[in-house]
Amino acid sequence: MTNETKLWGGRFSEKTAASVEAFTASIHYDCRLFRQDIAGSQAHAKMLVRQGLITAEEGEQIAKGLAEIEQEIEQGVFVFRPELEDIHMNIEKALVDRIGPAGARLHTARSRNDQINLDLRLYLREETDRLVELLAGVRLSFVRLARRYLGAVMPGYTHMQRAQPVLISHHMLAYFEMFGRDQERLRDCAKRINVLPLGAAALAGTGLPIDREFVASELGFPQVSANSMDTVGDRDFVVEFVSACTLIQLHLSRLSEELVLWSSSEFGFVELADSFCTGSSIMPQKKNPDIPELIRGKSGRVVGNLMALITMLKGLPLTYNRDLQEDKEPVFDTLDTVSRGLAITAELLGNMKFNTARLEDATQTGYMTATDLADYLVLKNVPFREAHAIVGQTVAYCVKKKKELIELTLDELRQFSKAIDEDVFAVLTVKGSVDSRRSFGGTSIFRVKEALEKAERDLGM
Repeated sequence: MTNETKLWGGRFSEKTAASVEAFTASIHYDCRLFRQDIAGSQAHAKMLVRQGLITAEEGEQIAKGLAEIEQEIEQGVFVFRPELEDIHMNIEKALVDRIGPAGARLHTARSRNDQINLDLRLYLREETDRLVELLAGVRLSFVRLARRYLGAVMPGYTHMQRAQPVLISHHMLAYFEMFGRDQERLRDCAKRINVLPLGAAALAGTGLPIDREFVASELGFPQVSANSMDTVGDRDFVVEFVSACTLIQLHLSRLSEELVLWSSSEFGFVELADSFCTGSSIMPQKKNPDIPELIRGKSGRVVGNLMALITMLKGLPLTYNRDLQEDKEPVFDTLDTVSRGLAITAELLGNMKFNTARLEDATQTGYMTATDLADYLVLKNVPFREAHAIVGQTVAYCVKKKKELIELTLDELRQFSKAIDEDVFAVLTVKGSVDSRRSFGGTSIFRVKEALEKAERDLGM
């Protein structure tokens, strides 16, 4: 292709080197923006007709031609040409070849700079909604587990050591809250995505009589960008979106770490369905938790994508620079990775069982009701720091005698504090410990039922 046939080639006297065309082309990945590019062009063409910048007949030709091109792309018969660089030029060249001079008028009052910004915003707006729905599916899985195992106990951990007994349902609802924040972040991010950039043109706006508000209305944008220079160089919304996705992936990774641990023989807390595990090529007894391991492993690429975007932007002067072409691959890869992770996690959770007997046994050791004993002393008017020391001495005695707190006699307990009486044994049981955590957000059955019912209402169950 000579530069004369390139849509931007009028100023150039030499043919673009094949190596340059190959290096600068983005069509192999930005082709996924074809629907958004065509939707933006359709709205832009309508506006040009309204403003008298093209005729109604030309507008009809453009609309028909774009619709045909979109259908061909969807059917897989459209041929993308790398020498045309990107999705915009491929579609525009096909339109010009198809309808002639009317197609050449479509680019009136716009630039690829504001065009790609528009495409990305339309694309991320749709993907934000899709991710919110995927998150809802994962949250539903946690709510179902919480309902199924309501009342069953497990050890809660700090520093990866058994700390206090909690309800399994409480643990599951912790993830419900975590992924709920992810939904909130995406919805908030959507507010800044949902701003029309078209009309900023190359960087300074246009001298032609366009109507940006009409285009915004056509495309469902509640706002129009306020500064043309800021608009064409802006990828804050991309970084914010990928940052929100990175937190989703980190949450998936934290869950995956627990599932890997819990499904091991050392823990034996959960059983993952055979259909979601794999075996070993040499060890016939193995059942490997590959899904959570892969999710955990893929977190590196998502974090890396965020770092790539931040690094790309950090030194760019206003306004548009070709560096910004590097925004799309990290976005697409992040979306694909996070979307697949959410979808498979919802399936995995739906096919997982807790070993409630093993979990309850795990709450019987490790002096897990020590804090309850300290609270008991506080209620007996012992200052907390003094109570803390008393219980520490009691635990040291238990370690020496190889006993759990609940196994001590009243006389043994009273040697550490005369405030201890017969009623202490009610608070030293796992059930007593769990039931006592009635503060809002706590693990008592009363509070967990309350939280579970709210979660079910939030999900429309």
